[in-house]
Amino acid sequence: MSATDSIDGLLIALRPRLHRYCARMVGSVIDGEDVLQDTLIKAVEAFASAGPIGNPEGWLFRIAHNTALDFLRRRNRQEALRSGEEVDMIADPADTVASREIARASLRTFMRLPVAQRSSVILMDVLGCSLQEVGDVMDYSLPAVKAALHRGRARLRELAEEPDDAPRPELSSAERDRLGAYVAHFNARDFDAIRAMISDDVRLDLVNKARVNGKAEVSRYFGNYSRLSDWHLVPGQVEGHPAILVFDPNEPGAGPKYFMLLNWSADKVLAIRDFRHAAYVIDGAEYLI
Repeated sequence: MSATDSIDGLLIALRPRLHRYCARMVGSVIDGEDVLQDTLIKAVEAFASAGPIGNPEGWLFRIAHNTALDFLRRRNRQEALRSGEEVDMIADPADTVASREIARASLRTFMRLPVAQRSSVILMDVLGCSLQEVGDVMDYSLPAVKAALHRGRARLRELAEEPDDAPRPELSSAERDRLGAYVAHFNARDFDAIRAMISDDVRLDLVNKARVNGKAEVSRYFGNYSRLSDWHLVPGQVEGHPAILVFDPNEPGAGPKYFMLLNWSADKVLAIRDFRHAAYVIDGAEYLI
């Protein structure tokens, strides 16, 4: 196996875990996928000149960590990255119940933690890293990791007891109408009607699979769906964005498998982002039907 094959295989295997980290660091499964894609590009570019990599998984998470911080800086939400205080306190392993509660915390809740606390809790309590691995990713000393982890866990427990009074966004009537029409035609397998709704220069991002441009190329994408029977579309929202939730009719009672996002220009679909081949993205997403 060549070195290139080795890094490609590692990227494929770690993609869901890397996304889980990125999404919780930036507070969005959608933005988390953007950060992940930047991470993968940086990793591939750096791999050729990196020399022997003793811990490839840790190396990748370090790149993901720094890419997430860059994203937060660009979004002007940077917080204090270091406390300046390295208290040599013992970071006791969280008990099983607490670990499950931390892993289920919403992305919005994680965003209320300072960056260092957020990163350490995600790495240890969500992804199961060791203290040493957390320190390697964050470039922190062991006492600093213990301090950030202790404070982060304590703050999450406080936040868990607060009521969630965040307002629920609502779609406009125009958004509901055009999204509903698209979904109705799709579920009826009336793909000619769908093709009439897309612009001539429509862009398709079949995440983790392919990107194509133009009506002729994107039309083949609908043909692929026409040959499948594992989907049923429902209009809704993901993280406040108008979205299409995709359920498997063969799994009654199960949650959505993945989702799609549409961008519109007037009454035409300008861009489609389909997460069918990146189903891990919906993990932790806040969605409404």
